[in-house]
Amino acid sequence: MLDLVDVTLRVAGRPLLEGASLHLPAGTRMALVGRNGTGKTSLLRLIAGELQPDAGTVRLQAGARIGVVEQEAPGGTRTPLEVVLAADRERARLLAERVGADPVRGAEIEERLRAIGADAAPARAARILRGLGFDEAAQARPLASFSGGWRMRVALASVLFLEPDLLLLDEPTNHLDLEAAIWLEEHLRRYARTLLFVSHDRDFLNAVAQKVCHLHGGKLVVYEGNYDAFERQRREKLSLHEKLRERQEAERARIAAFVARFRYKASKARQAQSRLKMLERMEPIARAILEPEVHFALPCGRVPPPPLVSMENVRVGYGETIVLDRLSLRIDPDDRIALLGANGNGKSTFAKLLAGRLAPRSGALTCARGLIAGHFAQHQIEELDPEATALEHLVRLRPAAPERQLRELLARFGLVQERATTKAKHLSGGEKTRLCLCLVCLEPPNLLILDEPTNHLDIDSREALIEALNAFEGALVLISHDRHLVEATADRLWLVAAGTVRAFDGDVDDYRRLLLATSSDREPDRPAPRSATPRNSAAERRARLAPLRQRARAAEREFEELTSRRAAIERELADPALYRDGSAVAARGRELADLVEKIAAAEARWLEAEAEIEAIESRSSAA
Repeated sequence: MLDLVDVTLRVAGRPLLEGASLHLPAGTRMALVGRNGTGKTSLLRLIAGELQPDAGTVRLQAGARIGVVEQEAPGGTRTPLEVVLAADRERARLLAERVGADPVRGAEIEERLRAIGADAAPARAARILRGLGFDEAAQARPLASFSGGWRMRVALASVLFLEPDLLLLDEPTNHLDLEAAIWLEEHLRRYARTLLFVSHDRDFLNAVAQKVCHLHGGKLVVYEGNYDAFERQRREKLSLHEKLRERQEAERARIAAFVARFRYKASKARQAQSRLKMLERMEPIARAILEPEVHFALPCGRVPPPPLVSMENVRVGYGETIVLDRLSLRIDPDDRIALLGANGNGKSTFAKLLAGRLAPRSGALTCARGLIAGHFAQHQIEELDPEATALEHLVRLRPAAPERQLRELLARFGLVQERATTKAKHLSGGEKTRLCLCLVCLEPPNLLILDEPTNHLDIDSREALIEALNAFEGALVLISHDRHLVEATADRLWLVAAGTVRAFDGDVDDYRRLLLATSSDREPDRPAPRSATPRNSAAERRARLAPLRQRARAAEREFEELTSRRAAIERELADPALYRDGSAVAARGRELADLVEKIAAAEARWLEAEAEIEAIESRSSAA
């Protein structure tokens, strides 16, 4: 389907590809991976014909159609369904020509329309749009009524509808919620033609890719299998390379020692000279160029006692519109909560409510004294001043802080040295995300609320973020379409749907099966049966920890309530007026004795659960 032969590509004078070659067989689903800034998007543009190589050849199978998502979101008064159907220009042209055609030409048109499945096209277009989150009513609305992100979904639906011979996708899940990402994953797994796509979503890569092409150092290297297989093979390759290099270094040292010892000894001079030539012919094996490690460090403020946030029948919305109602929830310091639910259901509204950016319309919302909520909003990157440096963004918020202190904070998010004084418009998407996270943590939070924090992060940066979130000592509320991030950091799932928020009794795999088993415009009520075997060790650990944490919280609450009641009785017993009624004194004494036993039992259950949690986490850390 596609061949790149010794291709060199430079963009703005910077070499992205140098003598790179690639063979992509027809019918193959290949993922293109690499660090941010290595040139993955430029490579897709080269294949699409938008860029020309400086050297080498790009060969595409004769007559093959290439499909790419338009960079500019469609707009206007047309509906999503009309835009998707119009993407098939041949069908649109034939339908227009059929009107008023003579009988002979009309018969030819009808035959061609049948061949391309024109009658089934509206149903197929509607099915794709429904999978990407557009219900029947949304499909009939004008595009101008949708946000940019939703209009980009229409652009994606259009290219999926076309089913080109070579489909090129660049981060296709970036504008999607978890529900639409799961649908797209299943759709692409069944894609019968050739697919080359860029993604930093590990689960998406594992599910869709049959081969992985690694762009590194201007070269393209293809690995068989999905992303996990690529990582394993690359580790083995690097390990073998390093062993060969060490073995050669040892051999070179041995030969050099022989030459140094016998070079001027007549009886060994010929052998020494021979070994010296051998040493000169031995081409050194260069040390493998390793990509620098990425690190995040999320500071945490002092964590207040539980609960951090409690809600009782809270209602919240905008203007006259109520988005969420009947919110009776509690968030404790050790909670790691991921919010599920389609875009538009109110996840971001709930995040703003927790962050204090929206006030409840009614009900009681109580926050712990000393609560500091750090809120990363989905579109926060777009609000950065493009002309200001990373350091200047911090100085505007903390003008009295020493520059050294602000630079140290930026360094905790990987913005070191010259990157701290680089204008925002010249930072990569991942660096902008790090800057926004740094701004969120300028005052160390004890409740972290993250709304799609990984959209511009590469895989290594996402793994670093996972490590940082798991080390964060406060509470976490997460919104993300990245299942790997959710599974690795959250132990509780809340479903935002039907105008409220409720606990979801299952894990992400349960939710995925539920979505695939139901139509996209129906609201899931119950999770599918839970799988008998956890998918991986992280899932198993969370499955074991979740009930223990619930038990610990329940025991802790019972302990606090009983202790509070005991203090009240002790105050009553200290009141001389109580002793005028002997039966009341006796009753209080019996209740106090009973409370002492119950408090001891609750404390024992609490400590036992915490000990089990600590043991599981210790074993996990050791592993």
